[in-house]
Amino acid sequence: MNAETPKAAQLNLPQAFLLLATNDMNGKPEVPVYALRTTLAGAILAELDLIGAIGLQGKRVRATDTAPETGLQHELELIRGKSRPHTPKRWVSMFESRAEVQRVYEGMASLGIVEHIGEKHLGRFRPVRYPEKDHAPEAAILQSIQTALSGPPWEQAKPAATAPVAQPDAEASDARAPVPAMPDATVPVAGAPAPAKPDSKAPDARTTALIALLQAAGLFGKLFPAADRVRASELAKGYWPSRAVEDELRMIRLAEEEAATL
Repeated sequence: MNAETPKAAQLNLPQAFLLLATNDMNGKPEVPVYALRTTLAGAILAELDLIGAIGLQGKRVRATDTAPETGLQHELELIRGKSRPHTPKRWVSMFESRAEVQRVYEGMASLGIVEHIGEKHLGRFRPVRYPEKDHAPEAAILQSIQTALSGPPWEQAKPAATAPVAQPDAEASDARAPVPAMPDATVPVAGAPAPAKPDSKAPDARTTALIALLQAAGLFGKLFPAADRVRASELAKGYWPSRAVEDELRMIRLAEEEAATL
């Protein structure tokens, strides 16, 4: 890895997911295009959640009062600007697009991780593909997931009680997803008990979020055929961005099945 190529920990979740979902050699997606776009949209929500820019209030996504630096500023402003908050599934359906996928690919191409190949060549148009150029970032991501899956049993620490984000609604009493937030993603409530200190070998929230997204996309088994599926399911259980992806994919498949019977 050269000095200009970021380490795996510096890649956001949309980048990490797209890197794993793309064939290293030919640059083609390893999942159907609709699944790629939908899961990438869920990865956008997951990234904004992990950095503390958004949170789930009841059944709706709301922006927090914090203003973290993010390469997803456009998407964050869309969420922040809505006078009537949407559900996670609604945001997934709004963010899923060819333009979002291409934007993430081009960002990684500018970092030297993948290579842009295609478009017009000798008077003919070729499909755009993004084969891998530097394998080090993907190798590091795969290693972090493998470590999380093969490590010793651990008990997930309960997240600290958090102050509600702006504009709570009547649904705010619903249970929050049990995936742990990043250290800066929550604000402890005065008088709340201190959160349990997680095991030093417990997977970090970013890794568990990525595992949940890979499962939602149907890609996890392809990447880790010998992995402990039970452990992976426990790590990913109840994560709201991946649930939104699964719900949206289910609706897409049902629509395709109905169309096929007409």
